[in-house]
Amino acid sequence: MPPAPPAARQLAQRLRQLRMQHWPNYRLTQEKLAKAFSVEEKLAAATVASWESRNSPKLPPRHRLLTYARFFATQRSIGGADPMLLPLDKLTPEEKDEYEKLETELLRFRDAASGETSEEKVAFGGSWHFADASRVTVVCAQLPGDQIGAFGKPANPNYTALHAFADADALIELHGHIRAENPLMTVNYRIPDEVEPDELTGHVVLLGGVAWNNITERLSELAELPVRQVAHPELISGEIFVAEVEGEECEFWPKWTGNGQLAEDVGMLARVPNPLNSSRTLTVCNGIHSRGVYGAVRTLTDLQLRDANERYIAARFKNSKSFAMLMSVQVIKNKPMTPDFNSPGVVLYQWAEGVVA
Repeated sequence: MPPAPPAARQLAQRLRQLRMQHWPNYRLTQEKLAKAFSVEEKLAAATVASWESRNSPKLPPRHRLLTYARFFATQRSIGGADPMLLPLDKLTPEEKDEYEKLETELLRFRDAASGETSEEKVAFGGSWHFADASRVTVVCAQLPGDQIGAFGKPANPNYTALHAFADADALIELHGHIRAENPLMTVNYRIPDEVEPDELTGHVVLLGGVAWNNITERLSELAELPVRQVAHPELISGEIFVAEVEGEECEFWPKWTGNGQLAEDVGMLARVPNPLNSSRTLTVCNGIHSRGVYGAVRTLTDLQLRDANERYIAARFKNSKSFAMLMSVQVIKNKPMTPDFNSPGVVLYQWAEGVVA
């Protein structure tokens, strides 16, 4: 067996160092570390040992190195009876700075050891990994004034800006994921009134529908998306989707339980070249209601389903410049379930164009 590349041995040494020396007065075994990491995805102590091997280390997957960075970014990881892995959004600003430093360091070791090309990194990172040095701007609708709670009003001493954002659940989920996939890029989130013109020429992600987001409406028109969202007098809680299917206009509606609760929403995922800069992308995550928006986002962030959904997209749209999908988003106990593109009946509509030879 050929010797491991120097960078692979350096990465293994750094992982051992983090486990054994990062907190000198705490004995962190491979078993304890594996147990803490298994909260999100099962991990065996033997696998941790293989990553730390002095002679023939195996390369951890990139997402596991992000977990390492998150775990060792805060001493709170070992603050309880057993080590625990904190969610990224629970880290303090100082801890997030440490997370980003560790993330950058560990990924550089891995990239040097693997010799991955930019194309291979994109294939791993999937839809939310961007290989260039541009910025990403997530544009989220702002709630109408009469629907903003007290904490969303600037005059309130406890003012919190996100209280004024529509689809805040989807925004937090997506912003954190894009940051994790692109640690060296600037990733901003904006309401429409705060967006600077230069931000619209980078990678742009539009969250939510057209009713409260004029930028979504304008860019969707410029991109000539095949799916439209329109108001209908029989639905006052959102706007339905309309698309042409086999030469006929087809409407896509949510479904309700017998007692009037939302049982199934419709989500939309689309990616096209940015109409304001064709070398960058425009991505739309939309829904009839907020559950549809969140479901569309979760298709490519959910730990259990994102890889399978990425393979579905790659198999059907990898040679296309543009694609769009409508999907069923089941709602159970008022929570949207992540759509599985490979399950029958989940994909309601799909379109692609600009096939590259």
